[in-house]
Amino acid sequence: KQFLDIWDVDVLKRPQDINKQAHHTHLYSSDFLIVRRAQEFQIKITFDRPYKPAEDKFAVEFVIGPSPQYSKGTYIPVFPTEERQSVWRGRIVETSDNVITMGITTSPECIVGKYMIYVSVVTPYGIRRTRREPKSDIYILFNPWSPADPVFLDDEEEREECIMNELGIIYHGTYDDVSERAWNYGQFEFGVLDACLFIMDKADMPLSNRGDVIKVTRVASAMLNSRDDDGVLVGNWSGDYTYGVPPTSWTGSVEILLDYAGSRGTPVCYAQCWVYAAVFNTFLRCLGIPGRVVTNFFSAHDNDGNLKMDIILDENGKLDRNRTKDSIWNYHCWNECFMARSDLPPGFGGWQVVDATPQETSDGMFRCGPASVAAVKHGQICYPFDAPFVFAEVNSDVIFYRRQKDGTLEAVKVNQTHVGRMVLTKAVLHDGRRDITDHYKFPEGSPEERRVLEKAEEFGCQREKASVPQGDVEVEIPNLDVRVGDNFDVTLQFKNNSDQRRSADVYITGTVVYYTGVPSAEVLFKTPKVKLDPLQSKDEKVLVRGEDYMHKLVEQANIHFIATGKIKETGQIITAMKVISMHNPKLIVKVTGSPRVSEEMYVSVEFTNPFKFSLENVDLRMEGPGIMPFKRKQYSIIAPGTSITWIETFSPRRAGSTKLIASLDCAALRQVYGETELTIQQ
Repeated sequence: KQFLDIWDVDVLKRPQDINKQAHHTHLYSSDFLIVRRAQEFQIKITFDRPYKPAEDKFAVEFVIGPSPQYSKGTYIPVFPTEERQSVWRGRIVETSDNVITMGITTSPECIVGKYMIYVSVVTPYGIRRTRREPKSDIYILFNPWSPADPVFLDDEEEREECIMNELGIIYHGTYDDVSERAWNYGQFEFGVLDACLFIMDKADMPLSNRGDVIKVTRVASAMLNSRDDDGVLVGNWSGDYTYGVPPTSWTGSVEILLDYAGSRGTPVCYAQCWVYAAVFNTFLRCLGIPGRVVTNFFSAHDNDGNLKMDIILDENGKLDRNRTKDSIWNYHCWNECFMARSDLPPGFGGWQVVDATPQETSDGMFRCGPASVAAVKHGQICYPFDAPFVFAEVNSDVIFYRRQKDGTLEAVKVNQTHVGRMVLTKAVLHDGRRDITDHYKFPEGSPEERRVLEKAEEFGCQREKASVPQGDVEVEIPNLDVRVGDNFDVTLQFKNNSDQRRSADVYITGTVVYYTGVPSAEVLFKTPKVKLDPLQSKDEKVLVRGEDYMHKLVEQANIHFIATGKIKETGQIITAMKVISMHNPKLIVKVTGSPRVSEEMYVSVEFTNPFKFSLENVDLRMEGPGIMPFKRKQYSIIAPGTSITWIETFSPRRAGSTKLIASLDCAALRQVYGETELTIQQ
């Protein structure tokens, strides 16, 4: 027997081994080897005798999918000698007795997924191959650390945040009163990587496309919503969540992804935009694509494909709810992922918008992106994919029309700064926020901004051309800080800029709205008459009582106030809009015990019901990446003024700083959160 025999193949897969450390995959809870493409990893092969390079011929073979083919990139042999190389490079790193250490460098465009590994030896009688050994399967991911990979991100801190950080902050509320909530992306938790690969299987995505980051992100933006392909999450904006988990109740992505993969693809109920964005972010970071969640405040969701959000008033200047169809979301969350765009001209790589919230179809499916942020900023909206939709989300004008008696519409006021007021994402490596509005648009009113809008019009975006004369009376509604259930005054600030008297009949409506701008119930309608002396400024206060709105509030406790009116002397229409976001009570999360790996610790969640009514069927959830798996508890009733305390034990699995995140949810009160930070010692 002259030929080599293989005794053992060791893929060096322990977290402390060279591979996982060098490839930044040591945090994955997985017993398999996980490496990134375009970077060398090592395996050790033990033969029955020392290896002789001159005579012995062997290859390490990588196989993915059911019918491997060399031409499709699903069967790849790797050879140890310089003379003979394939698309992946191999070299002998060291030899000692019967053991050789081989270095293997995958190609920067190789398929991302789970490969089987075999070692084959040429013998006089044919090729002899090792048996299938599931324990030595290898996951290969995208590599933002390698300049050769299209997802390369040349900034270590940014990579630390957008790939390695399992904790996120998602912004919501309104632009002048931003609320935030913590989220556990959990991209390294057990089973999450398999769930992300399962999503591509469920989409019947050809294996040969799975090395292309543009195709992977586009497929994922369709697969994370359940519309038209039984994807991961079912959207629900109705307020009735009887058959699933309310979107406001989730605290992380892990449970959602494991549910979906565990049921072999039954969509999970329910999601709204930030849940789609957060789970998509887990998918991106898990596969090695730099990703972040972005919130756009006052996001236009335009139903008729132009850059106009139309608000219709009757001839006296009173809001006509039935004819006003376009909706402005108080905020909308989407994702940005980082990649080179070889399919676009130079300069349009970098951050790309992808959005899994099912708003509009793109090529026949509910998906959006990847759209280049640079292309959106410069009005180059002809470039794929879906740039016109993203452009409208941040650039639409709000136009008030007066409907004459004969049904014709006349533009009476144009507000160009309301939509896309602010775009936020979490700061790098700390809990502050980063304002990235200037990535999406030039400063309002600047000459560059005008040029961009003209450019967008060349590509078919319509804008309102009517020039509306400046009126001489202004009205504004200032922001308020209101706790849920309180009485409060809405102030209308009038200012007469003319040197004559002015009088107006003003209509002010207060409507409870979903965060998507969809009205639910009217809680205020007043018609004050206002008289202004020349150059006078005057405040008109309107009382809003807790009992009038409390039982009508939905979800995120927003009341949208619109004041409109007509100046008697000039016929000028005056308008003001304000969304007041109510502040909910908070959960108090406390931790006791010694913060060390594997030591038992206690966490308590406390809540007091501050209202005059009982909270029923209350759902509490809690989790923390690396320290505590998802837990939940239900209370059938929390009476007015009473407190609850929920205590759980946990043992941290790994060292480092992390958070425990808790949420409380019931039909009468949504979006109640609490969190605490802790640092675990080794």
